[in-house]
Amino acid sequence: MSLKYSKPTTPSRRFYVRAVDEEITTNNNGSEKSLLVSIRGSVGRSHGRVSTRHRERGARKLFRIIDFRRDKSNIPARVATIEYDPNRSANIALLVYKDGEKRYIIAPQGLKVGSFVESGDQAAASLGNFVPLRRIPLGTNIHNIELIPARGGILVRGAGVGAILMSCEGGFATVKLPSGEIRKINENCSATIGVVGNSDWRNRRLGKAGRSRHLGVRPGVRGIAQHPDSHPHGGGEGRSGIGMPSPKTPWGKPTLGKKTRVRRNTNRFIVRDRRIK
Repeated sequence: MSLKYSKPTTPSRRFYVRAVDEEITTNNNGSEKSLLVSIRGSVGRSHGRVSTRHRERGARKLFRIIDFRRDKSNIPARVATIEYDPNRSANIALLVYKDGEKRYIIAPQGLKVGSFVESGDQAAASLGNFVPLRRIPLGTNIHNIELIPARGGILVRGAGVGAILMSCEGGFATVKLPSGEIRKINENCSATIGVVGNSDWRNRRLGKAGRSRHLGVRPGVRGIAQHPDSHPHGGGEGRSGIGMPSPKTPWGKPTLGKKTRVRRNTNRFIVRDRRIK
């Protein structure tokens, strides 16, 4: 992984920094066709109305079906390719099992083409293997962590991130997440060994607004600059402020400190909150 800086031949190229990943072994034309599906439905809208602002479809792309569950237990799989995925920050790896089935997984850092990975109780705690937390040595970097056994990994899946297994006792494993939160997870849940690859993804610079539009990001406008019919902060002559004690969303809901966590019944599993420094 390295960064490539462009010469300032145009205003957009002056600040353009591209992340070059030497681990990628094939282009989009080499993707496994059986694992590609078209993306349907609207983006950022529900029943025709905007539900998530500043989102759009972006450039046309196909969705790669990722195997987050890794439910083919105790069957070795060979890493065939490391590929770019336009739908996520991390790279993906194509696995070919001994029975001929092919699946995509998130590629951990250091995974090479030709390596063999495995999942299940009998798998060793080595790079790329999907192993229950109770069988992973303490201090190991992990990602793609399950919260409910056999439901598939949902935690720590972004480029360059990794969690640390701190302890395992009383039926629960204590894991330190990238956000700094320390959380208890059922020891029967599984996780992938290693850190997610493509770590320089966060150091890239798009260079121009057009590349953000290709990624599906629309322009954002300050609420104070909008019409009062469009945003509660709008209206007034000149710079008049928001005109209220605390800011609100475009739909009039309080923000900036308003707690939005819904599943409060899982707070008992949080050992240390991520906001505590």
